[in-house]
Amino acid sequence: MTTATGTGLVRHWCPPFTVDVSGVLGQLSRGRGDPAFRVVGGMHWLANNTPAGVGTLAIERTTDGEVVGRAWGPAADWLLEGLPALLGADDDDSGFVAHHPVIADGRRRMAGLRLGTAGRVWDILVAAILEQKVTGFEAHRSWRELGFRFGTPAPGPVPGRMHTPPTPRTLMALQDWEWHRAGVDGQRRRTLYAAAQVAHALERAVTLKGEAGRDLLRKVHGIGVWTAAEVAQRAWGDPDAVSFGDLHLPHTVGTALVGHRLDDAGMAEVLAPYAPQRQRAVRYIEASGVRVQRFAPRFSPRDYRRF
Repeated sequence: MTTATGTGLVRHWCPPFTVDVSGVLGQLSRGRGDPAFRVVGGMHWLANNTPAGVGTLAIERTTDGEVVGRAWGPAADWLLEGLPALLGADDDDSGFVAHHPVIADGRRRMAGLRLGTAGRVWDILVAAILEQKVTGFEAHRSWRELGFRFGTPAPGPVPGRMHTPPTPRTLMALQDWEWHRAGVDGQRRRTLYAAAQVAHALERAVTLKGEAGRDLLRKVHGIGVWTAAEVAQRAWGDPDAVSFGDLHLPHTVGTALVGHRLDDAGMAEVLAPYAPQRQRAVRYIEASGVRVQRFAPRFSPRDYRRF
């Protein structure tokens, strides 16, 4: 039920399943100081660009198991309508078989770990492109810089300073020195610009879903398998979108399932029995806390602002 109050629109929803709110929404967080994501006192705050405009969504789980969503801005109705899907209501894990003990144990211990559907592409795509071939530290620094400087202030009584990511039009208008200040190199800058030019068309990927949705995203020069999968996992909760091309993921999957590090081809082989829900298996592996032995120094972040 959605109602209007002095504190914005409010929706009360009782999930008919177990849901780990923090585990599901945590996939949308982009590090400390994320301008578009915050958790305060058990309340999850998200600043969003949506097809209906900008909006802020605040989500909390009550002691009796009810989920309460509050929303502000032009997109308030849109965000509250999508609240159940965001928390995994559209996720269907029927037919999934946990063949390996690590995955079976994760599934047993984390029954509320569902695949949420954000229902939008642009915000997630910007973050994914910024994470291409750089450290998480570098990507999150650029995400903060672009969001706070060029994003829209989040509507509503947000905790502290929150902004949406920049819109496609805003990104296309940025000057070279502004990209430089945000620490974004030329390749990622060109990919963001190419995506911004067709951003409206890319939102159709949420409707297409699956491999068709990922293929649509990959039509943009600079968006490959890894980036499309990262978007698909969050935008429509794609259960089979594995992030092939990731530096660390094959090692994590290999350590968990066969006891040693793998490359992409090896990871594809050991995950094959879980198709068409390979990403679900990966989520259970990642949440299991498997540690991978390091054989080389950590990759040092680069500061493109100094070049």
